[in-house]
Amino acid sequence: MTQEEHPGQGGGGTRGVEPPAGLLKIVSASHVFWYRLTGGLIGHRLGPTRTLLLHHVGSRSGKRYTTPLTYGQDGENFLLVASKGGSARHPAWYGNLVANPEVEVQVGSRRMQVRARSASYQEKPRLWSIMVREWPGYDGYQRNTDREIPVVVLEPRS
Repeated sequence: MTQEEHPGQGGGGTRGVEPPAGLLKIVSASHVFWYRLTGGLIGHRLGPTRTLLLHHVGSRSGKRYTTPLTYGQDGENFLLVASKGGSARHPAWYGNLVANPEVEVQVGSRRMQVRARSASYQEKPRLWSIMVREWPGYDGYQRNTDREIPVVVLEPRS
């Protein structure tokens, strides 16, 4: 079960091809290590994209996970795309958020509690366009899969 999602993984016209899970775990662990160590000075920006650290709990295992993900913003809300590179299945972190929507994120040096929800049918087109500006590859990922790729809204809690 892969916990990571990075721009450039999968998609690209190759339906259902994923990088080796072991390699993704090593890259993800390194990303999380440097992001935490530097308060986001290393790891918040990856080329043209911004990443946050999503702290979530496994829906079946109950284990804690930290996943670096590309994000966008809509006002004070953070946006994620559950693309898994255009895979036929949702990423594991998405299922974890459905089961346990109260999570924490780290954006740069700032940590905050948020509540996750999937974007509604009505709001998804506008939010999708925000995320495609963050990472244009999302459109290709959607074309390469039969599943509807969710946009996740993270709403800060007071």
